[in-house]
Amino acid sequence: MLTLCGFAASNYYNKVRLALLEKGVPFEEELVWVGQTDPQASPLGKVPYLRTDAGTLSESTVILEYIEAKYPQHPLLPTDPFAAAKVRELVRYIELHLELVARNLYPEAFFGGKISDSAKEKTGQQLDKSVAAFARLARFSPYIAGDSFTLADVAAAVHLPLVSSASKLIYGKDCLADLPVRDYLKRMGERPAVQKVNADRKTNTELMLQRMKK
Repeated sequence: MLTLCGFAASNYYNKVRLALLEKGVPFEEELVWVGQTDPQASPLGKVPYLRTDAGTLSESTVILEYIEAKYPQHPLLPTDPFAAAKVRELVRYIELHLELVARNLYPEAFFGGKISDSAKEKTGQQLDKSVAAFARLARFSPYIAGDSFTLADVAAAVHLPLVSSASKLIYGKDCLADLPVRDYLKRMGERPAVQKVNADRKTNTELMLQRMKK
């Protein structure tokens, strides 16, 4: 039995959780906050990490690759090598060039902190560049990579709402507004697995914010 360790307020935790739900792979969950992680399972103290019969794995993308290889039912990668590589390319763009950049805004956007004007300016410029690049790759037809739900959608469904919200809160404009992201996320929200992940994320986020106040 697989055990997914972490907390549902984390978009990277939710990326793995969504993939498991979409694939119908049985798994258990272990609530682990940052600061409570197993150093052997997650050397950098990050979530998520996955306990398997063979040992533990950290890093969400590595975990997804393992799940795809171990549980081929309901595949989230195309069989064609090039098409699979294009899906991985989109995941990389979403995470490295959109979410990781927008993460600079999260302290002020979501947690009551403050970031400098220069940091906002630099982040905004990088987001403009990244969104333009993402727009050349994303297809929205109706899924991010084409006509099938893939790992690119697993990443997009959990990351793009944060990118949109953070940019709107800081700059007064959603940096993804010129792309069909809103309609796309509405479609994704009709999927039972996405609905479950979103509901549990909301509940766990409230718990996380309560813990932060203590």
